[in-house]
Amino acid sequence: MRKTTAKLTAALLAALFLLALAPVPMAGEGLVPTAQAVSQKDIDKLKNDKKGLAGEKADIQNQLSKLKNDKDNAIQRRTLLDQQISVTEREIKNTEDQIAGYEALLVQTAYELEENQKEEEAQYALFCERARVMEEAGTTSYWAVLFKADSFSDLLSRLSDVQEVMDYDQSILDGLRQLRAQIQEKQAYQEELKGEAEAAKAELEDKKAELSTQRKAADQMVKELQADQEAAELLLKEKEKEEARIQEQIKKKEKELEEQMRAAQMNWSATAGGYIWPENVSKRITSPMGGRNTGIKGASTNHKGVDIGGVGTTTSVLATKAGVVIISERSSSYGNYVVIQHGPGNTTLYAHMSSRSVKEGDTVTQGQKIGVTGSTGISSGPHLHYEITEGGSRVNPLNYLPGYIKAW
Repeated sequence: MRKTTAKLTAALLAALFLLALAPVPMAGEGLVPTAQAVSQKDIDKLKNDKKGLAGEKADIQNQLSKLKNDKDNAIQRRTLLDQQISVTEREIKNTEDQIAGYEALLVQTAYELEENQKEEEAQYALFCERARVMEEAGTTSYWAVLFKADSFSDLLSRLSDVQEVMDYDQSILDGLRQLRAQIQEKQAYQEELKGEAEAAKAELEDKKAELSTQRKAADQMVKELQADQEAAELLLKEKEKEEARIQEQIKKKEKELEEQMRAAQMNWSATAGGYIWPENVSKRITSPMGGRNTGIKGASTNHKGVDIGGVGTTTSVLATKAGVVIISERSSSYGNYVVIQHGPGNTTLYAHMSSRSVKEGDTVTQGQKIGVTGSTGISSGPHLHYEITEGGSRVNPLNYLPGYIKAW
């Protein structure tokens, strides 16, 4: 009388037993490494930052449009061109970060998609196995079981058993539907990510070409000014005025640091020793210290340091000696420049960099990266301007640059 119910209950217990045997990931098992973790929110923030950069660039272009191409605002125009270049460089970094984000998201999505597909296969196999167990138990249908009840109480008992099985079957089907929806959603998201990644890569190439054009235009402007006698004289006058201001600032910063060290009872013993090259790509000296004849009208005849050529716009600038950064800023003359103090009256200066990676107050070790070479400020091509001061006076850096190649 209760034989069918017993078989049905046995089938239900067998199915639940199979479900219990399904593997469950342990905490942290099978997860994407944290180092790769990235979210759509991160990508959206980069896109928002990109809009801000576009606005900044438009503002700079507006300022450039208002300036006349005359000799009186040459310094201001070059400064704005450098700022424009800086924004484009940041746009490139933003786009590179977006591409890296898309690639990380694609890895994560592929992993999640694979896990969903595995789970779908497992759940479907479980459902099929439950049906097989039901069949072997001799179960025909839910209604057949109910119609075999020989009393109302027997019917209620059978109904309770059947309802449990029906609920279980429905939960599996609902789970399968949800998994299928998740898989389809992730597949669509995957294709969207691929499209956005490809678009970002194409944009990156356009931005790099734009940066190259901007750099050439900025350098060409200086060359044209230097080729014009009157414009070159005005440019030289402004340049020397700015460099004099910087020297006064250096002396002031030196004094402030020395007073701080005395108050803290610190000494300069850690900065003792010689100098190394301020970069490790080129040994070509394109312009020496002191009097020079460059063949360009208006060029300085009293060069305060040396120019190292052959470095491009991607070479790391290195601290030639351990010390403390006393200045890290941008000037109209030196462009992006850094000054490091190594002891009383002992400093080094690195100028025309495309970017700086240290700030005022930083302690640096010998050989530490402090920036990247470039052509900012009054410069007509990528190079590194390098100065050494000892005892409060500039000395010839060539005395400390072994193996240099004369290229002037």
